Amino acid sequence: MTSARRKAYGVKGAPYAFLLPATILFALFFALPIGYAIWLSLHKVQVKGLGLGSGARSEVWAGLENYTDALTDSELLHGALRVLGYGAIVIPVMLGLALLFALMLDTDRVRLAPFTRLAIFLPYAIPGVVAALLWGFLYLPDVSPFYFVLDKLGMPQPDLLDGGPLYLALSNIAVWGGTGFNMIVIYTSLRAIPAEVYEAAKLDGATPLQIALRIKIPMVAPSLVLTFFFSIIATLQVFSEPTTLKPLTNSVSTTWSPLMKVYQDAFGKSDIHSAAATAVIIALVTLALSFGFLRTANSRTRQEEAR
Repeated sequence: MTSARRKAYGVKGAPYAFLLPATILFALFFALPIGYAIWLSLHKVQVKGLGLGSGARSEVWAGLENYTDALTDSELLHGALRVLGYGAIVIPVMLGLALLFALMLDTDRVRLAPFTRLAIFLPYAIPGVVAALLWGFLYLPDVSPFYFVLDKLGMPQPDLLDGGPLYLALSNIAVWGGTGFNMIVIYTSLRAIPAEVYEAAKLDGATPLQIALRIKIPMVAPSLVLTFFFSIIATLQVFSEPTTLKPLTNSVSTTWSPLMKVYQDAFGKSDIHSAAATAVIIALVTLALSFGFLRTANSRTRQEEAR
């Protein structure tokens, strides 16, 4: 009886044993850092006198003071507005191209489809810093072959790293690197649609354009929602592109994006407590936007299914 109980306990406890390594890793490398960041955001460094000697600097409770300072910081607000403008360009263009490429690759008339898929996806495999450096030097008039060709043709040479064109330059890097990943997600959903659906539509006289607009796009709507969700998160966390282009132009400040401000506060000003508060705010905003978008998408899906 005792051995039977042990066997039954072992069977019931097996799933927990398999989950234990993942749980430990999640706690050490995800939950614990988040908790430590929240703890830092609720404290500050208090300086006594000139701040010299032992005990002159001490960590004290600050409550919500760091959050208040972050929310009233004009640099963080301006960085958020810049990221919103950046996202207004990147997200629709990137997802539009991804959907277009996926629909084109899903047709029977496309030749060399495997090579084309690889060519479109390949920029995503290039690290963001490398891609930003590559495009950064292509934007510089002194070393870019594009400016050389424009000069020989007598055409105007716009400065893409100054003023308004800077948004287009940064957006181009993100679109070039992220379109391939989103295209693969959408294309995979297209390939999962049964062929009988297309055959029935063709028998009813539907053209390829009508099949794409009335069958393919509605059926890959969950994939579009997923890619849009990922794109929102990536846009709010933009960091490597403007940071890499910063040495090449004076138009990119050290606080161009919210994450750049976090980096500047933590390592430029050595104020890790304010940086932690700003990071927590960014995480909460990202969570709120993502949750709101997913909830809206799910409610619409339920309404359509009810109809």
